[in-house]
Amino acid sequence: MPQPVRVRFAPSPTGYLHVGGLRTALYNYLFARKNRGTFVLRIEDTDRTRYVEGAVDSLISTLRWAGIDYDEGPVKGGAYGPYIQSERLSIYKSHVDLLVQSDNAYRCFCTPQRLEAMRKDQERNKVASRYDRTCLHLTPEEINQKLDTGIPFVVRMKIPESRTISFDDIIRGHVEFASVQLDDQVLMKSDGYPTYHLAFVVDDHLMGITHVIRGEEWLSSTPKHILLYQYFGWEIPIFAHLPLLLNPDKSKLSKRQGDVAVEEYIQKGYLQEALVNFIAFLGWNPGDEREIFSLEELVQEFSLERVGKSGAVFNVEKLDWLNFQHLRKKSDTEVLAMLKEFLTRSAFSSRHFEDEYLLSVIGVMRERITFIKDFIEKSPYFFQPPEKFDPDVIKKRWKEETPSNLKVLMNEFSQLIKPRKEDYEAALHRAAETLKIKHADLIHPLRLAVSGMGAGPGVYDILVILDKDETIRRVKSAIEQIR
Repeated sequence: MPQPVRVRFAPSPTGYLHVGGLRTALYNYLFARKNRGTFVLRIEDTDRTRYVEGAVDSLISTLRWAGIDYDEGPVKGGAYGPYIQSERLSIYKSHVDLLVQSDNAYRCFCTPQRLEAMRKDQERNKVASRYDRTCLHLTPEEINQKLDTGIPFVVRMKIPESRTISFDDIIRGHVEFASVQLDDQVLMKSDGYPTYHLAFVVDDHLMGITHVIRGEEWLSSTPKHILLYQYFGWEIPIFAHLPLLLNPDKSKLSKRQGDVAVEEYIQKGYLQEALVNFIAFLGWNPGDEREIFSLEELVQEFSLERVGKSGAVFNVEKLDWLNFQHLRKKSDTEVLAMLKEFLTRSAFSSRHFEDEYLLSVIGVMRERITFIKDFIEKSPYFFQPPEKFDPDVIKKRWKEETPSNLKVLMNEFSQLIKPRKEDYEAALHRAAETLKIKHADLIHPLRLAVSGMGAGPGVYDILVILDKDETIRRVKSAIEQIR
């Protein structure tokens, strides 16, 4: 009977969750849920120089926002804890001692200054940079003498000579490395903290991880990890290395060319459904033309076999399109709740808008917005009278006779009782006939007067939402302000 699937996401608490990290978490989550397995969150905080206070809480909060719920990990606990590596130091110490005793690792007493000089010498001679194994050849007496005098040391992995290390990757297929390409990797630093390579192997084994799903950048380290599994006599998990995330110019995704923190996309107003949908397609596809997926639908469809090898381009325009599509799928009631919440954080937080009024705004603006913030940015006139008027529209649409024409129109409007769209339209037609001008000569300056803009939803839709009295007030104010 196959072993139950157990996967993990093991981020470092360095300040924010990278979009690449979110993809790794998402793929692990989808794979676990699809296979009725367990998704583990483990915090890899052994590099204390990069640790950021509060980053773990922020990371868990961001995963929760994305709908990615872990089964075991910090806060929740589980049978294989602790799930924070800095709380597992004694475990790593005992395992690195086993490697030294079995002659698969050795203590290295070289100073940072000697290692730096060695690297520079290798650069000058144009040879691959790797440790020269000076300390591998120390006698037991020399080792004990250095230990007795308290000389700091690291523990290095002993790489075998003339070996081919191979494995089958779900995404990459069959992969082979020659051991001559590998360096004697540091496994335990002088401060007693393990490196990623030791901690990852020990933790994944002890936590029963069956599948290691991680970024392509770890592919070249995999032969070292396989050797460690073999040194310990443990079963090797199944590997799946995800393709790189690329900028539109095909360079590796970096902060220099755009936002890479998930939190930045949350702050910009992207919907959880849209960002998760977008991230899922950065390497994976369902094998057909479908593009819009909920998290539940992704669980049903996901498979590692449909993840490609080539780099995935992070296209923000596609993300914006997905945000528009997911926003369209929401009910007016859902959008209303989101708009009201956004208004509490806006410049209009002190103003009260009836639900019926906001629903009317939603009705005419839905097809024009990509983000909830667009309600205010694209149609601020629904929330306050225009404070300025588009100068290009004034130049094109506001003529010397416009004020007097609009006064005739306002006279028609003032006679309307609870006007509907067709009532405003009929009144404008009557005014145009009286003035012997085109309808457009009234429609365009009317839109400018009530909105300050030259484009937007239908002008009669705007008038109905604002109501007759507010429309007349705004037109009178525009006549006073526009010269």
